Amino acid sequence: MEHPLTKCTRMFFLLGMVMIELQSYGSLGCWEDERAGLIKLKDALFDDPIGSSVLSSRGGGEERDCCKWEGVVCDNATKRVSGLSLSYASEFRNLWSPEASLFAPFQELQNLSLASDSLTELTNLTNLEMLHLGGNVLMEIPSSIWDLTSLKALSLSGNGLNGLLPLRGFCKLVNLQELDLSDNGFEGNLPSCLMNFTSLRLLELSNNKFEGAIPSNLFPVLKSLEFVSLSHNLFEGTFSFSSLANNSKLEVFELVCDNNGLKVDTENPPWTPLFQLKVFRLSNCKLNDKSRVLPSFLLNQFELRTIDLSHNSISGMIPMWLVANNTRLEFLELANNSLTDPLTLDLNSTHLGMYWIDISSNHIQGELPSLISSAFPNLKYLNLSSNSFQGSIPPSLGDLKVLDLSNNNFSGQLPFTDYASLMYLKLSNNCLQGQPLPSKSNVTNLFALFLDSNSFSGEIPRGIMNRPIPSGFCKSKELNFLDLSENNLSGGVPSCLKNLSSLRFLHLQRNEFRGPLPNSPSLVSASSLVTFDVRDNKLQGKIPGWINSFSNLRVLLLGANSFEGPIPPQLCDLGNIRIIDLSHNELSGPIPSCLHGIKLGDRKSFDDPFRAEMEGSSVFDPSRYYSYENQLGVDQPGTLGIIIETDLKEEVQFITKSRLETYKGNILQFMSGIDLSLNKLTGPVPHEIGYLSDIHALNLSHNHLIGQIPESFSNLSQIESLDLSRNSLSGQIPPKLVELNYLSVFTVAYNNLSGRTPDRKAQFATFDEHSYEGNSLLCGVPLERRCTTNEEMSPPPHPSHAVQDDTFKVAFLSTFWPTYAVAFVGIIVILYFCPYHEFLISV
Repeated sequence: MEHPLTKCTRMFFLLGMVMIELQSYGSLGCWEDERAGLIKLKDALFDDPIGSSVLSSRGGGEERDCCKWEGVVCDNATKRVSGLSLSYASEFRNLWSPEASLFAPFQELQNLSLASDSLTELTNLTNLEMLHLGGNVLMEIPSSIWDLTSLKALSLSGNGLNGLLPLRGFCKLVNLQELDLSDNGFEGNLPSCLMNFTSLRLLELSNNKFEGAIPSNLFPVLKSLEFVSLSHNLFEGTFSFSSLANNSKLEVFELVCDNNGLKVDTENPPWTPLFQLKVFRLSNCKLNDKSRVLPSFLLNQFELRTIDLSHNSISGMIPMWLVANNTRLEFLELANNSLTDPLTLDLNSTHLGMYWIDISSNHIQGELPSLISSAFPNLKYLNLSSNSFQGSIPPSLGDLKVLDLSNNNFSGQLPFTDYASLMYLKLSNNCLQGQPLPSKSNVTNLFALFLDSNSFSGEIPRGIMNRPIPSGFCKSKELNFLDLSENNLSGGVPSCLKNLSSLRFLHLQRNEFRGPLPNSPSLVSASSLVTFDVRDNKLQGKIPGWINSFSNLRVLLLGANSFEGPIPPQLCDLGNIRIIDLSHNELSGPIPSCLHGIKLGDRKSFDDPFRAEMEGSSVFDPSRYYSYENQLGVDQPGTLGIIIETDLKEEVQFITKSRLETYKGNILQFMSGIDLSLNKLTGPVPHEIGYLSDIHALNLSHNHLIGQIPESFSNLSQIESLDLSRNSLSGQIPPKLVELNYLSVFTVAYNNLSGRTPDRKAQFATFDEHSYEGNSLLCGVPLERRCTTNEEMSPPPHPSHAVQDDTFKVAFLSTFWPTYAVAFVGIIVILYFCPYHEFLISV
């Protein structure tokens, strides 16, 4: 019989072995079956598993401890994988479709963030609590998701899903605390079963097509709600804000209505909120449709950080009491309302947190308070544009990065102040005078400067434009936009613009600039320029050949000056050009046939060269806004993502369809045109111009062009405006021009054209006699002169034949009358000397 001590010893030994084994597992950090599963999952995920950082060691000898790999979270106690973050990795295979078996090893998985374009099914993940499938391209929602009834957080955002929600499955997820369906195309009414989601804290439904009324009985039931976003849908009816009165935990509410049929009433019935909001966005709605008053419940709000009540037609005084009541307010957006009266500030209070104020497009009068920088010492963004402010601009504006005072009545000179922090300055359409900028202004960080449509006069100061002083204007390496148009500036085009290496959009039109453009490419930094606009000045000389050094130029506007000489063939080297205006000059010689080589209208990429973004830091820290555990990482409306930037969209004017049109932003990518009108151009119209198949507007009027209209013009398939009037063109109008289906303006008036007008079909059925007037040999509808059979069937005589016929007529008439006179006198003499009967016998 075995001794009891020996038996105990063996038991202790076995226990020690087990402890050693467990310790071994603990030291490795993760279970071997899950480690093998992660390796298999990574092989399925990536084309190059070795080169990918996701599901890889962070270094430091942790290759075997998969709990310390990128994208892996393990339970502290069991060391089992509890979280996988596999979203938004650029190395993922295209159209990756994970099989359910790949997740089989992870039975204790609670959190899964997954990127997939074609997700099949997720089965047996009974412990899953958070599923993030946002930002994919799912064709449909996997039905197995509806069986994950343990889910507390679900995101299907940004997938392009549409149609109705599958209610039979969706309504089973009653344990959800966070639901994000944003940025899809879901339709129909809000599911009534949402009332059963009583644990819901976050409801993000923005950017869908939900319609109907917002149920008034929904929010009183969902007492746990903290975050609600319903923006950019198709809701209708009337939503009473008082239905939220008892949602005491509510911190964020967002509803941007897109000016649809939804009415929002915040006043009836009278109510007092139990919540204290931190973010409140109610924009572009029919807010208090009859009274147009500001929501009165805001009188009881003292924790607000973000207020956006823009585009609501609110009337009354500027509610500066909002700023006084909410001492931690950072973002105030009241643009496009009907607010009146002067802007007044409490000089005894300082608001350190305020970063952003926008009260543009209202009816505010009076002067801008001189101590605004003292009241808001940390203000970065100030937009007071499109109001009725008057008086001078204060000498100190603080540490602003964006300042827009355009479209007001400010007068006087610009103050000498510290512009060092400014990135964006817009003072357009005011009554400002004097120099464009004080001579020693520090503007080295400017990204965009708009001083157009004022009364600035004189030459651009030498100290600013022509001396590279350390803090001078031409030392700004960040300047992207420069608009000095529509002033009274004179002198030559500033030569030191060549120092502005980042300049992309240059507007100097409608000034008094004189003289020629430089003889060398020293005007601007050629590699960056997208728009060069010097129209309506008094510039002279030839268009320089170095114009082709603007390799990225899209818009060239030199019209209404006194440029002379030929159009340089180097213009044809502008491979990215879209709009050319050389009209109203003294240009002579032929039209370069090489123009057919430029790619007008050829959009080569999806980038937008006419838009620019200023880089900046985030204004708001979301962690200060939202206290609870935001598992889905939902952006907070009006906070996360708002940076110090302004949507800078280029804007140019170009005459097309017989009127001056303004093209802005994205539309510039699709607009293309050439205007060579009102010059002294000679010779025939090159038939190669007809190869510009993507051009939208072509104006060759008011020149001395001869010859026929090229038949190749029937290839201008996208053209909308074609003006060939006031030249000396001859021959027939090519009949195939009727195939130009987009042509809305057409004129060949006042030429020497002959023959029949084009058939009255398609677009040509809309052109009246004014399109053809001044051509005496033209016939046919809509002209009064009807065509004869010969005119319809026979080609018009060659110009040389006409000249020969005219010569014959002149020669005949010059000899006919002398011959007739001699014959008449001879007959009289014969009758006088010969008897009548002898004359008859001789005859």
